[in-house]
Amino acid sequence: MRLRLAATLAALISLASTSAFAAAPRDCQPQAIRDLERLAPQGYAVYQAMRDKKQFLAFLTCSDVQLGLSTAVHESVHILTEQRDGYPLITGGLLPRQHSVSRFFPPREIAGKFKVDSYVETYLRRGAASSADDLMYLLDELNAYSHDLGSASQLVGLKQRDGEVDHRAGLAALMAFLLEYVEVAREHKATTWEGLRRPEIKQLLETLWLQAESTLIASLPIRGFGGEAYLQRLCDTRHGGALAELFGRPPIDPSACAGFATAASPTGAVTK
Repeated sequence: MRLRLAATLAALISLASTSAFAAAPRDCQPQAIRDLERLAPQGYAVYQAMRDKKQFLAFLTCSDVQLGLSTAVHESVHILTEQRDGYPLITGGLLPRQHSVSRFFPPREIAGKFKVDSYVETYLRRGAASSADDLMYLLDELNAYSHDLGSASQLVGLKQRDGEVDHRAGLAALMAFLLEYVEVAREHKATTWEGLRRPEIKQLLETLWLQAESTLIASLPIRGFGGEAYLQRLCDTRHGGALAELFGRPPIDPSACAGFATAASPTGAVTK
């Protein structure tokens, strides 16, 4: 499981670009980039978009190339989002950020709706990451995890078989957070609910959600990718009514929920 703190990203990148990059083993990196281009071209597009390739390569270690590449894609998406003031989409193009969502109620207020785990602690607890205070950054994490899982799913052949990483858990968690956020907005936060229904905000949410949903569903045939608890929550019809109302459709394709049961990790292991 990968947990990145948006509030400290700039400092981490600065460090990674200097001492960490210099110290990390790099023998695998040229081949890894060729593999990324061959197997996950949309992840490779993120690498190409980076002005400073060292910022991407800083996360690419040789101990687990699949994890390193998907993490590098994830973190590079954050960098590109800040540089371009928009969310890079997996299929190409840029979705402009809507800064007005920063005035909506802070996502940390939904933390009590979930059992405490590392995702809740990292993304919804005050002081941990910007996503706890600002919906715009929660959406940034949702987009980054979509890219992350999309690349990891295509890079399965590079995985070393000595362990498992919950690649799917991050995206499933962020989707569950957004689903609950909209639910609370409809029931208790009239101003935010009204804001979420504005056409430009609704389009933003729907675009990022559909990208996340399609990426999550495409990963379901891969066993051992984690996220069981959050998958179950996404398919629980007791949740998601507000998002369904907002989009005019179920949050998750009901036909996909049958496949969630077969997507469980055999060990349930969590790897940080």
